[in-house]
Amino acid sequence: MEEARKPPVTREAALRIALASRAMPNASLPALIQLLQRQLGEDIDEEKLRQTTVTMLKTGFASADGEEDGEDIGIGLESMKLAVRIMWGETQGDDSLPKIESYEEGEMPGSVRIAIASDKGDLLSGHFGSCLRFLVYQVSPTEIRLVDIRDTMDAEFSEDKNLWRAKLIGDCHVCYVVSIGGPAAAKVIRADIYPIKIPDGGPALDILQPFQVAMVESPPPWLLKILGVSAEKRLKNYSAAEIDE
Repeated sequence: MEEARKPPVTREAALRIALASRAMPNASLPALIQLLQRQLGEDIDEEKLRQTTVTMLKTGFASADGEEDGEDIGIGLESMKLAVRIMWGETQGDDSLPKIESYEEGEMPGSVRIAIASDKGDLLSGHFGSCLRFLVYQVSPTEIRLVDIRDTMDAEFSEDKNLWRAKLIGDCHVCYVVSIGGPAAAKVIRADIYPIKIPDGGPALDILQPFQVAMVESPPPWLLKILGVSAEKRLKNYSAAEIDE
């Protein structure tokens, strides 16, 4: 008796592809499946779908239609971005994303801005060059506030994707990542952002709370430079604030 061959497209992958096709007007489900199988191979699972890019969709549909630009066939750039997120298993509307809090400059004296490379929810889980988004936190010794969530999909259209990402978080002082290559790290450092690699990742708050402690008790030289004060002065000011409370 022959062993039943597994379907070329897994059930979860098929569901994502079907949802992605609905997100793109004028892009039929059969056409999307054919495009993906041309680019990714006959057998497609969730992991392979993570290789899908906006550029792949744009050039693939344009080529099939004889057009030079995928937008000319009525799909639209934003629709393609949404379709890619769906196939990756992530969308900006993901309920697991943390809520952005209001913040005005000067509200948290002595704070620094920190970017967290993330692929899901409030987790440090992304590589610098491929993460879906950066969670941007304002961090002081007494408070952590999420002030922005920055999508990275447009990096696809940049000649230098790592430089584009560095500019995206150019107002941040520190960037936490699961991984970052040497050339990318050099660009981040040139943008006056200090990269910190934590391979195991974890919840953003679990990453940032030790940073809060270090701000007061044992700030390294690079952090002192960011803060613009001496460690002695920093500790004195923080202790005084505790007494005032």
